[in-house]
Amino acid sequence: MIEVYKHTPLYRFLLFCNESGLERTVLDCGAGGDSPSLGLFASYGYSPTGIEFDPAQLELSGSYAQAKGMDLNILQGDMRQLPFADGSFSFVYSYNSVFHMRKQEVITSIQEMKRVLKPGGLLFANFLTVNDFRCGEGVDLGEHQYEQFDDDLPVIHSYYRADEPDVMFKDMEVLYKEDRVLERLYNGERIRQGFVDYIAKK
Repeated sequence: MIEVYKHTPLYRFLLFCNESGLERTVLDCGAGGDSPSLGLFASYGYSPTGIEFDPAQLELSGSYAQAKGMDLNILQGDMRQLPFADGSFSFVYSYNSVFHMRKQEVITSIQEMKRVLKPGGLLFANFLTVNDFRCGEGVDLGEHQYEQFDDDLPVIHSYYRADEPDVMFKDMEVLYKEDRVLERLYNGERIRQGFVDYIAKK
């Protein structure tokens, strides 16, 4: 049975990657969790590598890979200082991860992703927007940055205007951008989430 992953926007990124003709090497920045999206790329013949900061999330992804008989090559590390040489990967992405830090650190992380990307390679990143229902909650750190709680743990969330991240991709060719606002049921409550997605070519 073919597994369907819950990381819907990455299917579009996979389509762009498949059509690029580049060597199938991919890096996921923020690769942990109980359903790591690197499994999607591995199932399409990509050579996967992942970086995960949180040991608990790293353990979850390891358990998933073992159960599925996959080698996803997810390492503990920090996307703000990637342990890879320049131009190591054809494809680099961060899905629902890079915005869990202050905005200056987000800029550093995106620069690192671009550094390890091969010329002509593709980068996917998405950002929370101010249209999200949680924007404004928690300890205000300024500039739409807040300390909020996820699973009873304090986590930074940075929120952006839809055009705000554009500057991070000014040295790339933006192939696709989507400002998304979606409503869904979460724990019996209807919530509104806001994201802006980028696919850019180095």
